[in-house]
Amino acid sequence: MPRINKLGTAPAPDRERGRREATVADASLKRLRVALTVFFAVDGFVFAGWVVRIPAIKQQTHASASALGLALLGVSAGAVVTMMVTGRLCRRFGSRPATVACAVLVSLSVALPPHTHSAPALGLVLVVFGAAYGGLNVAMNSTAVDVVAALRRPVISSFHAAYSLGGMVGAGLGGLVAGHLSPAVHLFALTSLGLIVTASAAPVLLRQAAPVTHDILADDSLARPSTGPGAAAAPGKLAGRARRLVILFGVIALCTAYGEGAMADWSALHLADDLGATAGVAAAGYTLFALTMMIGRLSGTFLQERLGQTRTLVTGGTMAALGMLVGALAPAVWLALLGYAVAGLGLANIFPVAIGRAGKLAGPGGVAAASTLGYGGMLLGPPAIGFLTDWLTLPIALTTVAALAAAAALIGHVARNVSVPSAQA
Repeated sequence: MPRINKLGTAPAPDRERGRREATVADASLKRLRVALTVFFAVDGFVFAGWVVRIPAIKQQTHASASALGLALLGVSAGAVVTMMVTGRLCRRFGSRPATVACAVLVSLSVALPPHTHSAPALGLVLVVFGAAYGGLNVAMNSTAVDVVAALRRPVISSFHAAYSLGGMVGAGLGGLVAGHLSPAVHLFALTSLGLIVTASAAPVLLRQAAPVTHDILADDSLARPSTGPGAAAAPGKLAGRARRLVILFGVIALCTAYGEGAMADWSALHLADDLGATAGVAAAGYTLFALTMMIGRLSGTFLQERLGQTRTLVTGGTMAALGMLVGALAPAVWLALLGYAVAGLGLANIFPVAIGRAGKLAGPGGVAAASTLGYGGMLLGPPAIGFLTDWLTLPIALTTVAALAAAAALIGHVARNVSVPSAQA
């Protein structure tokens, strides 16, 4: 007699083996997530350590505001070049090896700026630093997309929170040592620390089995396998309405990343030059901004579940616009610091939400495209502020951060009901 009542029931040994394999896979994915989080934190730490020494390096190179802005454009130029090729390198060699290689280059290149004595020389070494920084951000986010899809949870904000935490710690320590260590000694210490942490975390990142990735559906927070006819288009192959919508959310990401880049490079100068703050207090401005961004991103999943993505984005953009207006135009240091804090809290989740919406519309390809466009805003902000400072003043130039945050809120409200086309689903 066939054992009909036993159909669909796996033998006990098979069930036990399946549970063991699932446990091993979960542990492997957890280790991979932790290692990747370390790389995000190191990236923020090293970058913040560089930005808090910009006032000293500006004085060392005798650069005007516009000359400094042009030199900072070297970061943008280097990053744009590598962003265009890092995706292909990730597909060929893997995003995790690319992450490790770029982290090594970022750590090495951050030591170069203090050894320059003119704005053109500074711009050249910043091309190298920007190339490494841009490549690392694309590679890290590509890896993060795979981890998020494998976990089937919207945890991408946690990686960005680690970046903000690294930035806060890097800026805080930079402010503490600014009056005691030369930029050359300080940034060489960052090189050493970055290489040590990279060497410690790289084996975990490289040796763990690749996660089983899924495409994020437009109408579901879960996922489906990224193979077969339902798979999302590959990066660079988005078509029609999906491409336009991904660009729309990429523009939202650009607006908020513009503000993050501007704050990183110009907040300390604004406090020091316009409000007379000491080097330590000036560095505290970006530290406070990074702290509130980290707090906002750690609470990002909760906020999205309670408010929804659109209200989270619109509320954040409005807060950032108001906070940045106060931070830019305040007549006192304490009021400017308060504005920075509110702006950081407002900007915190706009970038992750925009990237998440792009992913829901077009899968990992949409995330990659919107992320690249968004990071372009972070790299565009510093030189744009530099030129506007020479034409107008630095406080007025910083109000463009408020304007773009308001634009992000407006675009997010207008795009609140967009959905993935059925052909792309």
